[in-house]
Parts: sequence; C-alpha cells; structure tokens
Amino acid sequence: MSLLANIVGFSLFGLAARVGQLGIQKRNILENPLGHAIAMGAFGFAGYWAYHWDQRAAVLIQQKRAEIAERRAQAEANPSA
Repeated sequence: MSLLANIVGFSLFGLAARVGQLGIQKRNILENPLGHAIAMGAFGFAGYWAYHWDQRAAVLIQQKRAEIAERRAQAEANPSA
C-alpha cells in the first residue's frame, strides 16, 4: 500500500471517529471544523508512522530470513559441528 493511501485512509478513519464521537454526544457535526482537522491530522500522522513501521519491519524480517538461511547452509555444509 502506498504512503498516500495509508495517510488518507487513516485520516478518513479519524474523521469517522470524530463524527461518531459527536453523534454519541448528540452535538452538531459541523459545529467545530478545527476539531475535525485535528482528528484527521492526528490519525493521518498515525498512518504515516504505521507505513514506515511496516516498511522497517519488512526489512528486518528479510534480514532475519537471510541470516537463518545462511546458518542453515553452514550447518548443512558442516554437519560435524
């Protein structure tokens, strides 16, 4: 998933959370647009962070798999150790 799609998706979830919050409180949904922007920005940042965390985790998993494959190859080449 691309970075932009991740940020937009999380931002829209933040907007939905804000609208749901106001609905539970039975307040006007269009009362405070700055609150919507803050919620979307906070959730958008969470999406940005989640994207980079996912990319870093993929790199770490790839490195660990390479290490495991190397150790297996060494163990098969030298069964006496």
